[in-house]
Amino acid sequence: MEMAFGAMGSDCRLVAVGDARGLADAHRLIDSLEARWSRFRPTSELSALNDAPGKAVGLTGETFTLVAMAVQAWQSTGGRFDPTVLPALLAAGYRRTFDDIGAVERLASQPSPGCDGIVLDDVTHTASLPVGVALDLGGIGKGRAADLAVAALIAGGADGALADLGGDVAVAGEPPDGADAWHLAVDDPFAPGTDLAVLRLADGAVASSSVLRRSWRDLDGVRSHHLIDPRTGSPACTDVVAATVLAGSASDAEVLAKAAIVAGGTDGADLIVGAGATGLLVLSDRRVIRLDGIERFDA
Repeated sequence: MEMAFGAMGSDCRLVAVGDARGLADAHRLIDSLEARWSRFRPTSELSALNDAPGKAVGLTGETFTLVAMAVQAWQSTGGRFDPTVLPALLAAGYRRTFDDIGAVERLASQPSPGCDGIVLDDVTHTASLPVGVALDLGGIGKGRAADLAVAALIAGGADGALADLGGDVAVAGEPPDGADAWHLAVDDPFAPGTDLAVLRLADGAVASSSVLRRSWRDLDGVRSHHLIDPRTGSPACTDVVAATVLAGSASDAEVLAKAAIVAGGTDGADLIVGAGATGLLVLSDRRVIRLDGIERFDA
């Protein structure tokens, strides 16, 4: 049984194999996480943290964990994944939800400050941001929500579960219809609706990210997108236009996919494989780079 709905600015789908009574609870969990993690909601925990620079802000357990995961991801990717890009995103024009963005004024931006000054206290579950630092947790938050939704479905009695939050897909347990694995299609970024690949996955996650989606134009007609290069504070411009990563969790896959686009083809491939993951990189000339190990997941 499955359920489709909108959340976190994305089309979402949950699948439960066997006992499906946990679907409604998993849906509510995702809604609850969005309410805590969205930068577009002034009442969210993330907004409270961003609005109190220099102060220790108490966070619920899952929000504290997500912030800690984002800081760790910044460290492990050498700063290519950087949750402190929010001021640069705002300067680029991503000041409203994507559906409402329209043509916007683009402002001057600066390189992102990075996470060095963020203070986390895992005893009190408080976080403190330096003045001038604000976080965007959208990408890693979707991945983490997919992971948690699948875990909740399995804990609720499902024999197998899938959570797809706008392309961040986590799976666990028994696939539907007696299949030997979950079959996950990867969309061609240059031809939406066409499969670039179909992957077989027993447990784990796939995440895809692209500069060709979630884009907009400024008042001068110049196109911008949501993947910021922390080194420049501007939308990333490398030879990689899309990345799909297979990893143990959707949060890890999401981090690596975004970091690979920022890093570019050679460094991005090294980053993904070095993290023990694999995947596909689509270059601006439409070539597809298949990373080491991807053949084990071909459907």
